Amino acid sequence: MANNGFDLAGARVLVSNDDGINAPGIKILERIAQAVAREVWVVAPETEQSAVGHSLTQRRPLRIREISERRFAVDGTPTDSVLLAVRQIMAETPPDIVFSGVNYGGNLCDDVTYSGTIAAAMEATLLGVPAIAFSLVTDGAAVIHWETAEKWGPDVLGHLCAVGWPAAVIINVNFPNLPVHSVTGIQATSQGGGKTGQGMIAATDPRGEAIYWLGTEPHGKRVRAGEDVEAVHRGAISITPLSLDLTDGPTLTALKASLR
Repeated sequence: MANNGFDLAGARVLVSNDDGINAPGIKILERIAQAVAREVWVVAPETEQSAVGHSLTQRRPLRIREISERRFAVDGTPTDSVLLAVRQIMAETPPDIVFSGVNYGGNLCDDVTYSGTIAAAMEATLLGVPAIAFSLVTDGAAVIHWETAEKWGPDVLGHLCAVGWPAAVIINVNFPNLPVHSVTGIQATSQGGGKTGQGMIAATDPRGEAIYWLGTEPHGKRVRAGEDVEAVHRGAISITPLSLDLTDGPTLTALKASLR
């Protein structure tokens, strides 16, 4: 994607996710894409693949199931789905941009390292296709405001596509789980800190074998001004650019100096 913007109106959009082809969030994102783009394709995992990260299936063959025109399910991970979409399903007419989500649950702080939603966008970016990941920060709420993502999604896309972003960057969008008119705005943020999936419960299965449930305690996320968690807690939509280059500049500089 050019840094000076992107013409979404004429784009061919690929929609994927990690919650599965039948998840409510992907239906929301498909409608958002249809409202702003020329052509929309959906290729997503057959079943839920939350927290699989950027995993690729290599030990077994994958199957593609055509559901309807331009809608396909893959019996693999989000990474598999995007790879097969770009290299196989849409090979003759590749997507111009990929939307991943809308995820049921936020992808804030270190969530991005576990997230299949982020991974789908990451795979697209590695394949040379710009990508945006969308999540709704539900935090176990009884009422889920999907309508907020659907209402604000086109506005978020308008801002992003007017500005553009570099080729090695993915865009991570998190909507607060609030009624449409309670959202306080859209904010550019940095990735916050804090460990997700805290705690575990040890138990035994009916055969007496040890089993463990991970992530049984609330997220221990840091809340700082200008970061994703703080923005969502204030009712804002968080937009965080994430770089695929994980190199730490200062450490690299120090190592180079020590090795002279």
